[in-house]
Amino acid sequence: MSMISRSFEGFQPVSLKQEGDYQPSETDQLSTEEGDRGMDLEPRQISRQPSVTESTLYPNPYHRPFVSRKYFATRPGAIETAIEDLKGHIPKTSGETIQGFWLLTEIDHWNNEKERILLVTDKTLLICKYDFIMLSCVQLQRIPLSSVYRICLGKFVFPGMSLDKRQGEGLRIYWGSLEEQSLFSRWNPWSTEVPYATFTEHPMKYTSEKFLEICKLSGFTSKLVPAIQNAHKNSTGSGRGRGLMVLTEPILIETYMGLMSFIGNRNKLGYSLARGSIGF
Repeated sequence: MSMISRSFEGFQPVSLKQEGDYQPSETDQLSTEEGDRGMDLEPRQISRQPSVTESTLYPNPYHRPFVSRKYFATRPGAIETAIEDLKGHIPKTSGETIQGFWLLTEIDHWNNEKERILLVTDKTLLICKYDFIMLSCVQLQRIPLSSVYRICLGKFVFPGMSLDKRQGEGLRIYWGSLEEQSLFSRWNPWSTEVPYATFTEHPMKYTSEKFLEICKLSGFTSKLVPAIQNAHKNSTGSGRGRGLMVLTEPILIETYMGLMSFIGNRNKLGYSLARGSIGF
């Protein structure tokens, strides 16, 4: 008997509880408290998640707003000021009716990108180099719509040996004869005597609904073509009766080395851009 009693000395009595009288142990209480804390934290984690509706402010959900702020054209009031300045270049006595304004990128005959504002009236196409930093018109080119005889829409193509090619599509407007273009103006990167102009969409097209409208190439084309056709009908000059051809064909940019455009386009030198401490 003494051996049996010593064998049970290490055991502690345990009281049996009836069903419904369960009380958790210390370990259970700790796990329960930790679970409660986890439940309390869960709504806070959800509230810190970014709102999905923020992306609906921009047509492009992958757009980063801080990138667009580098372009002075996107600063508040910049486009509105530029439009008012361009309106001042249309004489009130001319009787011209404004069809619209657009912010596009011009691609010159050396494949250099240049930021441009375009204004279309019922008689004239105005191509403006605008300084969005100083808010002033630097250069203005007037093209009578009655002199435009061909518009080409298509993808950009380059000579086979060209080292600096670009992707995408554009629009080219012809108002002069290519045969009459001098060899000097063709190979001079600063020539202003090129009888055509090539445009593509501005890189800030997807920053807002406003820029989506004024940077859309299709919107510009839909206003330009009927304005040119009406100008030809009402023309009394030498261009009367020639008509307008609208073609869908590749747009040739005849550059080979392309070192100047490679450096300029990669650094956006043709745009009014904030460049940090380096300056513009």
